[in-house]
Amino acid sequence: MTYTELSSTNGEAQTIVDTALRSAPPTELEPGKVYGFHTSAGVKTVDLTGPEHTGTPARKLGDTVVRDAASFLAYFGKHADPDSEVYADVERLSITAVLDAHTADAARWNAHTVALKLRTTKSWQQWLHYDGKLLDQETFAEFLQDHLPELVEPDSATMLEIAQSIQGATKVDFQSGTRLQSGERQFKYVETVTAKAGQKGDLTIPETFVVGLVPFEGAEGYRLTARLKFRIESGGNLRIGYKLERPDDTLTAAFGDVVNAIGEAIEQPVMNGTPA
Repeated sequence: MTYTELSSTNGEAQTIVDTALRSAPPTELEPGKVYGFHTSAGVKTVDLTGPEHTGTPARKLGDTVVRDAASFLAYFGKHADPDSEVYADVERLSITAVLDAHTADAARWNAHTVALKLRTTKSWQQWLHYDGKLLDQETFAEFLQDHLPELVEPDSATMLEIAQSIQGATKVDFQSGTRLQSGERQFKYVETVTAKAGQKGDLTIPETFVVGLVPFEGAEGYRLTARLKFRIESGGNLRIGYKLERPDDTLTAAFGDVVNAIGEAIEQPVMNGTPA
């Protein structure tokens, strides 16, 4: 047999083999295994070991974000183990748990976390927005009226009367502001309304008042002292506002209370910092 005849015979044999392989009846594949198939282009591999085929992920992973301590503790309690780690970061107002952290003897994935990322409340943001600013009387009075539930001392009824008095004295020329022995501020003014031209009056406002604010969603409330600020402009207009006493310290203390509450509810220590 010549070389040409031998090559032809081999080619025909391979064709028969390939045809037989391709015509073989299909076999049901079992998830969790790897299969190889002969094709005209070579061997084709089918991998059925992934979670999309087996229905069960190989391990837990993901970065969950919650907004209050109760939600953090619920998730942590469901997935944590004795080697889970917890970190608190006051600058980011966040507490992060690495649920699959390394053990003392073995490395783990560090890929399953839950983070409590605290958000300040709308009322906290609104009080901080005007903190230290001098407003016109109408704006200041409307702000007090919109936030009566947060006014603690004097009570909301008294502060409503004060707000209404401020609104009623918008068309006057203020002449002076005096601190009374009671700790209040008394502003003397002269009416500028035509029907009451020249009529004098007084506007008395507490020099300090206390507001009750909830810094974070789902957290406790805290008392802050607000100190009255004012300026009588050359035209007799009164600019008035408030300055909160050390609101940053209150925010830090509130965060510390959240950290302590979580630390008391779990066995793992809460470390100061952020996970790698």
